[in-house]
Amino acid sequence: MGSVVLGVSKFPKSHTADNIKEALLELISDWGLTGSVAAMVTDNAANMVSAIQKLGLRHLPCFAHTINLIVKRAVEEHEVMADIRSRARRVVSYFRSSTKATEKLILAQERMGRQPLKLLQEVDTRWNSTHDMLQRLIDLREPVGAALASLSNDIMPLSSADFDIISESLEVLAPFKYATEELSGEKRVSASKIIPIIRMIQHKVAEKTALARNASASSLGIALQQYINKRCSNVESIRVLALATLLDPRFKTLGFGK
Repeated sequence: MGSVVLGVSKFPKSHTADNIKEALLELISDWGLTGSVAAMVTDNAANMVSAIQKLGLRHLPCFAHTINLIVKRAVEEHEVMADIRSRARRVVSYFRSSTKATEKLILAQERMGRQPLKLLQEVDTRWNSTHDMLQRLIDLREPVGAALASLSNDIMPLSSADFDIISESLEVLAPFKYATEELSGEKRVSASKIIPIIRMIQHKVAEKTALARNASASSLGIALQQYINKRCSNVESIRVLALATLLDPRFKTLGFGK
């Protein structure tokens, strides 16, 4: 398994479906692939989908991107989690932008006998980075609190209740993290895994939501289930994915719900 870049070029034109279509058509022609392209995988942007359709080719959405959209929307529309995420970003930004704060955080960890770690900044386009940012805040909860207390600032630290919500919410979100990592691997076959992975997410999120003791984590889990059912309900009807799963001896009919 390998990942190959067929071409990189400037694209000064506006990103309309027609212009994207022409750029892709030129690439296909240059590589002598006319009539040989089975499918194209892109994000879910309307201009990309339209460009592939105009080429008369089968379009497959990037399911890692779909998962990213599902989680981002669920978190952004969840009032409690959106507020916690915003305050967490402020704490992280403060430590990453202040040398003095960084030194205090390192010192606090060393005094606790820990190997110094840095806080992780969220990348807006990758929801896994939100998971990693919040998980690192949990891991460094005590050193961060100690460092903030020793500094003159107006940063509101996360409360014990906030950390309880984060902890249980990350449990609910964990299946999405594992799925994103699995689907993003460059040297692993992914087409045959999409249907089983979506079923796994649906099963595990429902299970973790039922076990959640915190009302905020539970409501986040319900929202996530609704979004994945809405966005991925037709995945089994995508012929090329269904065939890939059926022909993979690891799965066959295992991942199908119908």
